[in-house]
Amino acid sequence: MEMNRMDGVDNLSKQTRRNNGKNRRPKKELHTPHGHGSKRSSSVKSTGNFEKVQKASMHGKPQTSILRKRVDPETVKYFSDIANLFESGGIELEERSIICGNALEETRGKELELATDKIISRTLQTLLEGCDLDQLCVFLHSCAKVFPLIAVDTSGSHVAETALKSLVIHLQDKETYTIIEETLTKICQGIVLNPVDVMCSIYGSHVFRSLLCLCKGVPVDSLQDYHSTKTSTVLAGRLKINFPHSGGNQLEHLQQGFPKLLKFLTEEMLKCAEEDLSTIRVNKYSSFVLQVALKLLVGDDEGLSRVIHILLCSNEENLCKGKFADIAEVHKIMELLKDTAYSHLMEVILEVSPEALYNEILTKIFKGSLFEVSSHPCGSFVVQALVSSAKCQGQVELIWEELGPKVKELLELGKSGVVASLLAACQQLHIHEQKACQSLAASVHSGSDSSIVPRILFLESYFGCTDKDRWEWAEGDKMHTVGCLMLQTIFRCSSAMIQPYITSMMAVESDHVFEMAKDAGGGHVLEAFLSSDVSAKQKQKIIVKLNGHFGELSMHPSGSFIVEKCFTSANLSHKEMIVSELVNVQAELSKTKHGPYLLKKLDVDGFVKRPEQWKSRQTSKQTVYKEFLSTFGSQKKSEESIHATAPSSVSSKTSLRQIRKEIDQVLLNPKSNFESSSLECQKREKAVYVTAAKDIGSEKVAKNSSFVSFISRKPKGKKSFLATNAASPSIRAENSGNKSKKRHKQNDGSSTSFLKKQRR
Repeated sequence: MEMNRMDGVDNLSKQTRRNNGKNRRPKKELHTPHGHGSKRSSSVKSTGNFEKVQKASMHGKPQTSILRKRVDPETVKYFSDIANLFESGGIELEERSIICGNALEETRGKELELATDKIISRTLQTLLEGCDLDQLCVFLHSCAKVFPLIAVDTSGSHVAETALKSLVIHLQDKETYTIIEETLTKICQGIVLNPVDVMCSIYGSHVFRSLLCLCKGVPVDSLQDYHSTKTSTVLAGRLKINFPHSGGNQLEHLQQGFPKLLKFLTEEMLKCAEEDLSTIRVNKYSSFVLQVALKLLVGDDEGLSRVIHILLCSNEENLCKGKFADIAEVHKIMELLKDTAYSHLMEVILEVSPEALYNEILTKIFKGSLFEVSSHPCGSFVVQALVSSAKCQGQVELIWEELGPKVKELLELGKSGVVASLLAACQQLHIHEQKACQSLAASVHSGSDSSIVPRILFLESYFGCTDKDRWEWAEGDKMHTVGCLMLQTIFRCSSAMIQPYITSMMAVESDHVFEMAKDAGGGHVLEAFLSSDVSAKQKQKIIVKLNGHFGELSMHPSGSFIVEKCFTSANLSHKEMIVSELVNVQAELSKTKHGPYLLKKLDVDGFVKRPEQWKSRQTSKQTVYKEFLSTFGSQKKSEESIHATAPSSVSSKTSLRQIRKEIDQVLLNPKSNFESSSLECQKREKAVYVTAAKDIGSEKVAKNSSFVSFISRKPKGKKSFLATNAASPSIRAENSGNKSKKRHKQNDGSSTSFLKKQRR
C-alpha cells in the first residue's frame, strides 16, 4: 500500500513537472508554504516525556518537543513530495481539495508525530487550509484525544491554530453549524481532561484562547486582539479617550458562536483546575487564558460572578452562603496583587465585574488600602482598573477620600496612571471635577500658572528633576503619554473649572505650540483644547501661534489632524491663512496618503480657482452652524463662543461631525446651490436639520416645537438661506456662460471618492 501511495504522488508530480518544469525547485531543499527553507530530516528524536515538559511549562519555560514516535522515512518522503507539489504552483483548484483530502487520510493515527514534526507540520497546515470541511472535521475527530499534546508543542500549536481558524471560515455556511459544533465538542472534551497543562504552556495558552474565542463567535481577524494589547491603548480606553487605533468594544462584531460550549469549557476548566488554582492564577500563560474567558463571559452576570468568586479565593462554603471573601482571603489577595500575572488577572476582573460584585470588591477588599496598593509597581495598575471601572458617584467618592489628598505623592512616586484614572472618573461621573483639576494643578504649580501645562506635558522629566523650580521646557523631547492623556481629560471639563490650565495654554510660546503639534501626544492635547468650550478668542490665539507651520504640519499624518482641527475652529481670516499655506505644498501633499482628503476637506482647489466663491461657502457654513447651535445648543453660551465652538457645543461629538458632513454636502455642491430652485433648496436645508436632529437624539429634538418651527419657517418675502445664496448675483455672474456647466460637473463632489481619514 505504501508503494501505491508513493507511486500516485510521483505520477502527479511528474505531470506537474511537465506543465511547470521551469518553476520546479531543487528537491533537496524544502520551501514550505510559509517561506522557510531548510534541509529535510527523516525524523526528530524524542527528548523526554510529556510530564517533564509540562513541569517546565508550569514555570513559563518554553518546551521544544514532546514524547512521540519517530516518523518513518516513507511517510517523510510522501509529505516531502506533497510539499514540493504545492510549492511548484501547478495544482488546479479542483485538484487541490482532492490532494489535501487524500494526504490527510494518510495522517490517521499519526497526527501527533506529524503535527509536532518541525518540517511536516508546515505541510500539514497547508493541507488543513485547503481541505473540505468534512475532511477537516475527520482529522480533528481523529486527533481529539491527543489535541492537548499537539497544542503544547512548538510546531503542533501552529497546526492546532490553523485547524481552528479553518473551522471559523466554514462557519459562514449556516448548514455547517451542527458538524462544526460536534467537532468542537470533541476537542473541548479532550482538553478539559487536563486543562492545566494546556493553559500553563506558552504554546497551549495561545491555542486555548483561540478555542474560547471561536466558541464565543469572535471573527478570525479579531483573534489577535485577545492575545496582545498595547498598554497605551488600554490606558486610553480606561480614560474613555479616543486614542489612535483603539479597538473599542471587541465584542461588537461577533459571528455565530457556540454559547453552550463556551460555558462548558469555562466551567470544566475551573472545576478540573481546582487543585491547581493557586498555580494557574500566578502563571503568566494560564492568566492570559483566564483573562480572555472573563472578557468573553460579559453579559452572563451569573456565570461571570461565579468564576470571579472562584478566582478571588472564595471557598465553596462561602459561595453556598452567598458570602464574599473572608479576612484571611483578603490578606491572601493583597499578597497576590504583588504578582504580575495575578495583577493582570485582577485588572480584568474589575473591568468586567457586574456592579453589585464590583461594589463588594471595592468595599471588602480595597477599602482602606488604596494608597498602599497604588504604591506597588503591580498594584498601581490594579488601582487604575478599579478607579476606571467605578460605576456610580458613591464609588468614586469612596476612592476620592483615600486618593484625592495623595495626588502629589502619587505623581512623585511615578504613579501618574492612577492620577489620570482618578481625574477621568471624576470628570465622567461629575463628582469632584474641580477638586481633581485643582489638585493636579497644585501638584506642579510653583507660583506661576503659566508653568502648569508644560510641566504636565513633560511630567516624568519634571518630577525627575532635582531642582524643580529651575525646570525648563525640554526641546525635542518626547512628551509624556500619561501627562498628555490627563490634559485631554482636563480640556473636556467646563472652562470655568480649568482657568489655570487655559491661562497656561495662552502663555505657551509659539515655538513650543509647534513642538506640541508635531508630537503625537501633544497634538491630541491641542485638538482637545480646540474642541473644548473655551472662548473663540482664546482658540484664535493658539491658531495664530502656528502661523507659518501649517504647510509643514500637513505633510505628516498626525499633523494633518491639527491642521484640520485648526481650520474647523478658525474664523474666516484664519481659515484663509491656513489654506494659503497649504497651497504652497499642494503638489507634494497630494502625493501623500492623507493629503487628498485634507485638500478636499479644506477645498484648496476651490480657494485657488474661485477665492470669492470659497469665502462665500465658508461664510455660509459658519452661519448654518451658528443658526443651528443657537437654536439647539447651550443657552448659556455667548455669541462669540458659539462662533468657534460649534463642534463641542452639542453633547455628542460624533453627531456634530455628521452634522458638519451633511451641511458640507449641501454647501460644497455648486451644482445644487446654483441651479436648484428655491423650493429645492428649502427641502435640502430641511433635510440637513432633520438629519442633524436624528444624530443628536431624534425623538427628543425632532418633537421639540422650536425645532419644528426652525426647519419649517419661511420668512415673509424671503427665500430660505441656501436658496438666497443660490440666487446671489455675484455667484450667478461668476457661473454664467456655457463654461459654467462644465465647471459644475467637474466640481460636483457627490460623485467623487476620497481616501478615508486615517487616525494616527
